[in-house]
Amino acid sequence: MQQFMSQLQHLLSAPGSGPVNWDLARQVAASQLAAAGDPAVSPYERNAVEEALRLADLWLEPASSWPSGIQTPVAWNRNEWIFKTLDVWRKLCDPVASRMVGAMGDLVPPEARAQLGPMQSMVATLGGALFGGQLGQALGSLAAEVLSAGDIGLPLGPAGTAALIPANIRAYGEGLELPEDEVRLYVALREAAHQRLFQHVPWLRGHVLSAVEMYASGIRVNREAIEEAMGRVDPTDPESMQAIALEGIFTPEDSPAQKASLARLETALALVEGWVCHVVDSAASERLPNVVRLGEAFRRRRAAGGPAEQTFAALVGLELRPRRLREAAALWAALTEHRGIEGRDAVWGHPDLLPSDDDFADPVAFAMNDMDLSELDNFDFTAPGGAKEQAPGQPADGDDTDDGDDTKR
Repeated sequence: MQQFMSQLQHLLSAPGSGPVNWDLARQVAASQLAAAGDPAVSPYERNAVEEALRLADLWLEPASSWPSGIQTPVAWNRNEWIFKTLDVWRKLCDPVASRMVGAMGDLVPPEARAQLGPMQSMVATLGGALFGGQLGQALGSLAAEVLSAGDIGLPLGPAGTAALIPANIRAYGEGLELPEDEVRLYVALREAAHQRLFQHVPWLRGHVLSAVEMYASGIRVNREAIEEAMGRVDPTDPESMQAIALEGIFTPEDSPAQKASLARLETALALVEGWVCHVVDSAASERLPNVVRLGEAFRRRRAAGGPAEQTFAALVGLELRPRRLREAAALWAALTEHRGIEGRDAVWGHPDLLPSDDDFADPVAFAMNDMDLSELDNFDFTAPGGAKEQAPGQPADGDDTDDGDDTKR
């Protein structure tokens, strides 16, 4: 046992608390990026990114009813993307990881737990290290693919910070065989559109993240998969600990509640991405020579997810893909046609105004169903996460807020 403990020391040496050893995750991701290469952002690239974001904001002015949402335009390398987005990943992954750590503890027979005594905490430490190492690898892979802070549809970065990753944009442009400056500008348009949306719809950040958290709360732990993974550990080989693959341990629960949570998450992601695609393509339609090709490439990329995104989904059971992206974009286009830009963006005024999954089937009918905007007078838009409608003349209850469910209108 003493030899085994000493061999575990390297794996568990990174300090950390909670269900995920995030210090270890960051170290693993940094090590992976160092091996693959993480080019520093040059002064030229930094200036090019800032200019692209400024130009993108100008182009978006006539295509959106909101002013710029960018407070700080920045260029990040891959390590900076991980560091700046880690707080949101922590919020999303900790609940799932805690169930895995708990399941690992349950693998110890009840009669043996009393004998283990202080060793019980070692199980939790080991679980946090294993999950931290796996997450570090997944985040390192994602960092090598993402093009901007909002690239996967979630508000991962600090509010008001528009960030592009030049090294990844360059590699992506080479794959498309398109000029780097044109690809950079298209990515800047998407990032600037994301910032406008999340900055000027104050309840949206909490709404999207809560949809992810609600879906994650229904993910169950496959204890047989944990037992099988732990059975592959060789006490004489500490590297076998780091090589454990946790894919397949988390699976969505096949229940009506979980299916409803998945539908809510997919609808939220599709509405955000559909709005961004529609607004960006409208703003760039007569300005970028390859806008049609770029738009189609990005829609396919977001709908399918890259290899790293698929790895992340296999690890934690979360698929961050807007499956109905094209239908959502068509819905926003129909709203623009029938209600104008102001009327289209007014739909973001409250979660209850958003189209439901069923509305995707007939976007024109939804767009032509003009609601009386005076109905909004009784909504408290400042309440976090969206607010509950008050009856006329009824005093507002500051403690009674809406849950942000986008399946109602």
